[in-house]
Amino acid sequence: MSERRIKVLQLQNYYNVNASDLAEQVVQALPTDAYEVTTAFLRGRPGSGDPLSKAEHVHYFDFSKSATGGLRLRVLWALYKHCRAEGYDLVVAHRFKPINIFMMLGRWLPVRGFIGVAHGFGEYDRPYRRWQLRRLLTPAWRLVGVSRAVRDYLLASNAGFTPGNTLQINNAIDIDKAEALQHDKARSRELLGLPAHALIFGTIGRLVPVKGHIHLIRAFAELQDSAAYLAIIGEGRARPELEAVIAEAGLSGRVHLLGARDDALQYLKAFDVFVMPSLSEGLPLALLEGMSARLPVVGSDIPSLKPILEDCGGRLFPSANATVLAQRLREVLSLSEEQRREEGERAYRYLRQAHDIGDFRRQYRQAIEQLLQREPPSDA
Repeated sequence: MSERRIKVLQLQNYYNVNASDLAEQVVQALPTDAYEVTTAFLRGRPGSGDPLSKAEHVHYFDFSKSATGGLRLRVLWALYKHCRAEGYDLVVAHRFKPINIFMMLGRWLPVRGFIGVAHGFGEYDRPYRRWQLRRLLTPAWRLVGVSRAVRDYLLASNAGFTPGNTLQINNAIDIDKAEALQHDKARSRELLGLPAHALIFGTIGRLVPVKGHIHLIRAFAELQDSAAYLAIIGEGRARPELEAVIAEAGLSGRVHLLGARDDALQYLKAFDVFVMPSLSEGLPLALLEGMSARLPVVGSDIPSLKPILEDCGGRLFPSANATVLAQRLREVLSLSEEQRREEGERAYRYLRQAHDIGDFRRQYRQAIEQLLQREPPSDA
């Protein structure tokens, strides 16, 4: 008789499967001959043509947003029944709500281990949450910060996180896949309708205030004496405000709001410099993708970006400070093409060393294996 496979549930708050989804990389970290993985979503499900999880099983709970707030009694009961019926050995929970749900259910389920993945900051700023977590955290848990900055935040939160139960597994991308998807510079610019020979600053991100695009446009407005262009791939509710700032600054024709694009990373080589002006960011995958195109990188000094930019030799500016950002853009403009190329190569070498998807998968597999070596709990 073949040995029983280990059953893993991976729970996310809402459906969001895409090429950069790190939860999908956790699925791929676990060989199917040894693991039977179920991916579950509390809210949402794919529409027609949307990508599907690569997990062996997928479960959509279809809760409303209101049901997942407050006490979440219906959610707790549904998850309890589901886990008892399926007999999972291990649970991977992403972000605060799924983590909190299994913190409360953990004592009542015969699950051998739990991994909670923290993707950002602020989730344990509230005193009640810290108090609750200190009471619910058990030796069956490991918490993962997706970057050095997130792990440092968890350890400093006074919520019960310690060096023994809190890991750092850097967010990562499939670098080889990203490179294979990228068009060359000429084709990328042709597809986007950008000038063939200009120097172009570029970024990718939803047009929402937290992405900081307005500060990037204002910084670019200070480069009126240059022949550079600015291109932004993304769509969102901030478009009217950004368009007004572009018109007011006389930048029409030099700043291109390109809208949303499927697999936006395929156009990265249209840019000469990648800029990330975010005001807050938990998982800066777009920055890593910019490095995969061997581009010099400029970014704000928010906690999730600063260590990466320092380690890769990128350029930092104080978040929301358009004046200093303009100085950083001028610094890059003053470089020769060869110097810009070297900055991009340095960022690429760092990416390969610190954010490769193979290391990411290996570290998750090791964390899971170590948890499963614990003595299994008695049946609750």
